[in-house]
Amino acid sequence: MRKNVKVYGTPTCPFCVRAKKFLEDNNIEFENIDISTDAEKTREMVKKSNQMGVPVLDIEGEIIVGFDKDKITQALGL
Repeated sequence: MRKNVKVYGTPTCPFCVRAKKFLEDNNIEFENIDISTDAEKTREMVKKSNQMGVPVLDIEGEIIVGFDKDKITQALGL
């Protein structure tokens, strides 16, 4: 079953790049949300995570802050 995955981040964030690469390497489709150009999406991310750090992954409503490979793997059921 395909899960709904969103990645909030910025193009210059190395952990954002690593998180997206990890998803791509595991053939996981995701919505890339660049908060550096979208104030509304930034507010959405802060509301979900209660902080400003990136990346923030939203996997079927489970919020993961930072590139935590173990939590991401578990949330995706890999």
